[in-house]
Amino acid sequence: MWGGNPASTQVNVMNHISKARKDHGAKFIVIDPYKTRTAQVADTHLALKPGTDGALACSIMHILFRDGYADESYLKKYTDYPKELEDHLRARDPEWGAQITGLNVEEIESIGKLYGKTKRSFLRLGYGFTRSRNGASNMHAVSCLPAVTGAWKYRGGGALYSNKSIYGWDKTIIEGLDCCDPNIRKLDMSRIGEVLTGNAADLEGGPPVQAMIIQSTNPAVVAPDSTKVNSGLQRDDLFLCVHEQFLTDTAKLADIVLPATTFLEHYDLYQGGGHSHAMIGPKIIEPYEDSRENHEVICGLAKRLGAQHTGFDMSAMEIVDHVLSEAKYPSADKIIKEGWHDCMPDFETAHHLNGWPTPSKRFRFRGEWKNKTKNKYQEKLKPIPELPDHFESIDSTDSIHPFRLITSPAHNFLNTSFTETTTSKIKEGRPEILLTSMDAAALKLREGEIVKVGNQQGHIVIHVAITKSNQQCGVVVIESIWPNNAFKTGLGVNVLTSAERGMPEGGAVFHDTKVWIEKYPS
Repeated sequence: MWGGNPASTQVNVMNHISKARKDHGAKFIVIDPYKTRTAQVADTHLALKPGTDGALACSIMHILFRDGYADESYLKKYTDYPKELEDHLRARDPEWGAQITGLNVEEIESIGKLYGKTKRSFLRLGYGFTRSRNGASNMHAVSCLPAVTGAWKYRGGGALYSNKSIYGWDKTIIEGLDCCDPNIRKLDMSRIGEVLTGNAADLEGGPPVQAMIIQSTNPAVVAPDSTKVNSGLQRDDLFLCVHEQFLTDTAKLADIVLPATTFLEHYDLYQGGGHSHAMIGPKIIEPYEDSRENHEVICGLAKRLGAQHTGFDMSAMEIVDHVLSEAKYPSADKIIKEGWHDCMPDFETAHHLNGWPTPSKRFRFRGEWKNKTKNKYQEKLKPIPELPDHFESIDSTDSIHPFRLITSPAHNFLNTSFTETTTSKIKEGRPEILLTSMDAAALKLREGEIVKVGNQQGHIVIHVAITKSNQQCGVVVIESIWPNNAFKTGLGVNVLTSAERGMPEGGAVFHDTKVWIEKYPS
């Protein structure tokens, strides 16, 4: 389990892990910067430094080639296998990897040999380690591992990040793809603070945003650079409408709040990000008071604006049945009756034995990165390495900011809707920053004391929790994501996270933040 915490975020995955351990004696390895609930039950936990996953992957591949675990026949048949790959990795030995990751050489040697000897090995790759400026490069490096060993040849072998591509939905009717005007700008959600405060580059050369409807998200809390986001949302010249189930921090800033249905009060079509089932979420109860589903609100707006499209004249379930029919899947009624429809392709297709989805039909060790030397939000940018490597583009510590912060989901929250439920709040208690005992001692801090945590974007005030686990010194954790009013400063942890875009195509960098810590005056 690399960079994910299914014990908190995907409990169904833990069921499969438990079966593999009990029925087949599988070893369970967790790679994560701190001891999550998943890491607590692992056979081995490698607590590397945030943003160094690519270095660990390269050192493992060094061991695979060095000790004869690489599957030469698979490499030649199914991958581009650049002739310089092995030479490139020869310099990335466990000593090199240890210096970057903070792990010791013995840990890297052990995991490399275990992975090499286990032909039917499986990597479950989480979203966590992609939330970094070098996240795409790290994911590329880690995804190379089963291509080196040929693990894809075996049932139960390979890797999974997401299987969303297996469903094959035609979303034309859902998203109006047949009438989209390419001249209408699309603004980056992870840059919403810059958008709302008038950054010309983020506005794509267009006028300022002066009216906005928000559905199914809570940017006042969840978007990076909260100070700028909240400043933008509170502009006097911004008309803000929020369609929500709870009075979230974003809804509190709205000019108009529209009540939204919960998942029990409307029909919907679901696909898995880990499992392979298409499912219908049935409407169990009638909507409370005047609550309306997203589709109904959008269709109501379309009618008032005079917008024309087939989808505006269809109910949500009519659209669902249309999408299912186009995909040659059973009807919604049949799926509801049977529970789900399994969209899993056959073994050869799923394991790319019929070819990879690349022009050459081969797995590519050599990345072809778009915009790899240009990013309008970052200066002095190095090109993303073509071959798997450690890409040194993270928010590295310095003398003023000696700590690296990650903001993983709290066990009882997962998203900010859960922070509105009484039981979740009681179980979580309060926001805390998790420090190693050595870091706490160096700062002269005790359990439960209050500190200021900050960087160039601002600071928050939070209580201290101390861990005696194998979390590395200099790595700190604030499990999120608490509402803004849980903090003395009135804004939460995303005050500290940057809105810089991850390379090469954008995306938020929630786990790539350097901070300072000082005792809060009593």
